[in-house]
Amino acid sequence: MKVLVTGGAGYIGSHLVDRLLERGDEVYAIDNLSTGRISNIQHHLSEGRFHFLNDTILNEALLDSLASHVDVVYHLAALVGVKYVVADPLAAIKTNVTGTEAVLGAAFKYWKKVVLASSSEIYGKSAKIPFHEEDDRVLGPTSVGRWSYSTSKAIDEHFAFAYAAKGLPVATVRFFNSYGPRLDEKGYGSVVANLVRQALKGEPMTVHGDGRQTRCFTYIDDTVEGTLLAGEVKAGEGLVFNIGAEAETTILELATTITRLTGSRSEIVFVPYRDYYGEGFEDTRRRVPCIDRAKEVLGFVPKVKLEEGLTRTIAWCREHYTR
Repeated sequence: MKVLVTGGAGYIGSHLVDRLLERGDEVYAIDNLSTGRISNIQHHLSEGRFHFLNDTILNEALLDSLASHVDVVYHLAALVGVKYVVADPLAAIKTNVTGTEAVLGAAFKYWKKVVLASSSEIYGKSAKIPFHEEDDRVLGPTSVGRWSYSTSKAIDEHFAFAYAAKGLPVATVRFFNSYGPRLDEKGYGSVVANLVRQALKGEPMTVHGDGRQTRCFTYIDDTVEGTLLAGEVKAGEGLVFNIGAEAETTILELATTITRLTGSRSEIVFVPYRDYYGEGFEDTRRRVPCIDRAKEVLGFVPKVKLEEGLTRTIAWCREHYTR
């Protein structure tokens, strides 16, 4: 197959590119390298079946050209990371909404299947656990930039459902706290990257709030597997799927585990949210997916346990993070 991956030099996108090339596909990857890294795809640049375009998904002429001769589009390009969104909500809205509209419009013109990458941020601060795909969303006021990312991804999903209603084959995946090799050491959008970097450098390991907030950390191999299944299983078209692990872990437990696995002597320190994000920041207390639909329709089952995944991630970070 010929496949287009937007955001193909990013953390998740580059791993998806790896898998697609491994199975024999011809891959076109577009990325403006705002958060993606050329080092993530460097090993593919000389391959005849891989084509990298350093450009933006806002380039509609380029999208039109690419969509015209690929078989499927995996749309992962987005401005991600709560810190970035809070700092520049306008850029997040423009990239995520306008970019997705352009990608889906091009795919619709040439009738190509799309897999849209969304986020667990969709659920906002809902206290109904676990999160089911059809659950209500609970968000804070629009004056709080924190919620603009969730809203932008929700609009992306509305676009996807609208095109699906017209018959376009579209499937949407909501990622839950993916982690693994190639996480940016600056930690954009990833508490795992921040804590591992701090542990390896012997710096204080910062835990926001009281550390009792929980997440379900999903190893990159499982994230990519769920994404590929959404692109392959016809029964998944027109649906949205939670793609994540089911084991719930507090951020304090995560920090303690990373300390043990790295052998670090770093101290764990608690930092108020306002010191990092500014006044008025709101966080989600628990974020736990129900993955029954992904299991039943796609055959998705996460396989990598947290400690195993962290061990692999730390090994990669030791080699690649700067000292």
